[in-house]
Order: sequence, then structure tokens, then C-alpha cells
Amino acid sequence: MSGNPEVKPLDNLVIEGGNPLSGTIRIHGAKNAALPILAASLLAEGTVTIHNVPRLLDIDVMLDILRDLGCKAYYMDRSVVVDSSLASSSHIPEGLMRQMRSSVFLTGPLLARFGEVQLYQPGGCAIGERKIDLHLRGLAALGAEIQEKGSRIVCRAGQLSGAEVILDFPSVGATENIMMAAVLAKGRTTIVGAAREPEIQDLQAFLNEMGAQVTGAGTDTILVEGVSSLTGCDFEIIPDRIVSGTVMVAAAVSRGDVTLEGVQPRHLTSLIHVLRRAGVQIEVGNAIMKIGASARPKAVERVMTSPYPAFPTDLQAQVMTFLSLADGVSVIKETIFEGRFKHVDELCRMGADIRVDLNTAFIRGVPQLYGTTVEATDLRAGAALVIAGLAAQGRTVVEQVHHIDRGYERIEEMFRLLGGDIVRESPERLISNHAR
Repeated sequence: MSGNPEVKPLDNLVIEGGNPLSGTIRIHGAKNAALPILAASLLAEGTVTIHNVPRLLDIDVMLDILRDLGCKAYYMDRSVVVDSSLASSSHIPEGLMRQMRSSVFLTGPLLARFGEVQLYQPGGCAIGERKIDLHLRGLAALGAEIQEKGSRIVCRAGQLSGAEVILDFPSVGATENIMMAAVLAKGRTTIVGAAREPEIQDLQAFLNEMGAQVTGAGTDTILVEGVSSLTGCDFEIIPDRIVSGTVMVAAAVSRGDVTLEGVQPRHLTSLIHVLRRAGVQIEVGNAIMKIGASARPKAVERVMTSPYPAFPTDLQAQVMTFLSLADGVSVIKETIFEGRFKHVDELCRMGADIRVDLNTAFIRGVPQLYGTTVEATDLRAGAALVIAGLAAQGRTVVEQVHHIDRGYERIEEMFRLLGGDIVRESPERLISNHAR
């Protein structure tokens, strides 16, 4: 059963801007933690129940892939139940794989379980080159034989063996894939240069709950002692730090007063620092944050995206929207993805003053943005345009909402809870309304 109601790719979000956001909201579970954990459920000899799983298009695609491989996988309230005991295939369907880059997470678990996996170059947001060579190189270090035939990739290994795997870039996906393959490998695996994101720490906690022996997540060196088997378990996903950050920025840009519950502020230290430099008031509690902004923000001299715990690339577009209304000139340097400034032209159409030079954006703050029709070119760019619409004068129509639905559970309902004037409409309905 699909988690989300069917969403047409041509749905639009229609926003009447100018309302300061206010109220309290609970943040849903992290997509980027749920996807690798769902993939890792293939390793269990038994049923896994995963709580706090968001209902997103990417989650639906992952569940479709698991079912295609022979698993039972379904939503139950706010949880997902996966029984992989009848999984019989290690061939990830090309059509499903091209819908979502995170399908690559299945490579390690399938290789560990079946000794073979056939996959294709994954899809996802068009935000720049994201090769999977680090994933494949890591699996090869564990003993896998890799054959590439056009877009098709076949990995085989009679028995994976522990090894030292050195990553020359702290890739989140590669780190997680190698972890999942190594838990059933023979001997010890050491991942050097590992990514440190909270989602990796969550995957470690999940694997260990099933009986794995993994330590070091959150540092740049992860140790995995291989075990012979893993069992089912119950597990709760961490809150989504990117959704949390998006709400924080929206509260600040609308000059609102918002309380976030069920959050982990330590995952958002870099964003908190940037927003406070801009003059936003932020109160931090154990699992709660209060965001308040009554005045125009101040420009921030320099924001640079970099691997965790530095400023996340997944919040760069949202913060650019915020700084486009700041007093003064701000600079954002993007170091992770070369195609991550596609929102700039759309923001400029709303009245922003932004100039891009290679991987650096220079943002001269303007007093006001103005509503118009804009296009969400990818997930986080779409979220940034929604935020811009909430702050703008007049009506904003955000097209290509299916990109946003990949990472936000009904973003319009989330912001309506906080007083935003935002609705989802199909183009047919919009035409009908304008004709009246």
C-alpha cells in the first residue's frame, strides 16, 4: 500500500505571502535515515518494525523495490513493517532505481545476503554529478567483483571479507553501503575517512539493535566486526534535521515565532550559528527549539557548505532565500554539488538580487520579494521557493511539486499548521478558478 495519496507531477503549490508563521509543530522522521535503514532491513532474519517513518515519495519507491525483491513491506500507522524472510531476488528493477538515487543503498545489503546484486545507475535530483564509484570501490575492497555493462552493474562475492576501506571523500552513501555490507562479512572492516552525519549514527544504532557490532559512527573512523546473522527488531528514526532547518528558516524569513518539538538541536549547530549571526532569536532545549525574528535580518559575510558537522548543502537554498531579504551583502560558497544554484534564477524572478560566479553566490539583500510563478527544479530548491513565497508580497505559484514531495511530507499542511496561506492545486483546477 502506498504511503502518500497519489500525487500528480503537475500539482502546484499556491501561496499568498506575508503571514508571519507562528505556533508549534512536531518534526517528522528523517528521510535520509529511513532510506538506508529500510535497505538494511534486508539483512535481518525476521521482521523489522521501523517507527517515525515519513510518508514520502522516496519512501514509497523504496518500499516498492523491497516488495519487488520479494519482501513484505507496508505502512502501519506511522511505522513501516518489513519482513524480508521471503526475499528471493537481488536484481533491483531499472525503472524503480532511476526514480531515486537512494536505491543504491540496497547494493551492500543484497551483496551481503545473496552474494550477488544487479543494479543500474540511480536517479534522483539533478543537482550535479554524483557518481557511485566510492560505493563500488568500497565493496570491491571487501572482496566483491564488479562488472559494469553500460548502465548495468553486477557485483558478486562468494564471501565478503573484512578489510580497511579508505574513502577519499566522506560520502554518506558510500559509508553506509560499506557498513551494511561489512556487518555480515568475515572479520573486521575499518572505514577510514567516513562521513559523520547523524543519519550514519542512526544506521549504526539500527544495525546494532539487530545484533551487529559497529562502533565509531559520528567520527571519521568506523569499525565493523562481522557477525554470522542478524535478527529483527523495533527501531525509531531520528527527526529530520533538514525539515527542521527548513521550518526554522521559514519562521525567520516570515518574521514569525515558531516552536519545533521532537527535534535534536545538536544536529543543527551550524544553521543555528548562521541564523543567530543574522539576528534571529533561537532558544534551545532538550528536544525543542523556539525561533523568533521580528526585524529584518543582517547579512552574513560567508556561508560555506561542507560535509557534516559543517553547514549542510541541503539547507543552502533555504538560507539563500533568507539572506536575499537581509540588510547588506551575503556570500554563499557551495562546495558539495556543482549544480546546486538552480534556484537562483527563480529567486531573481521574485525580485532577489543574486549574482553567481562559479560555485559562489553573492546576495545583495532586497527589502521585499514579490509573488510570481516559479519552478521547483529539485527537492531543496523547491523548499526554498516555498519559503520565498511565504515571505513574498502577493501570490506565488510553485510548479513541479513532485520534487518537494520527495523529502517533505505534505509541505503545504506543515506550513498551514503554522498559519501559512498555502494550498495544493492541480493546473486544471487553477484554470477553472481563474475562468470564473
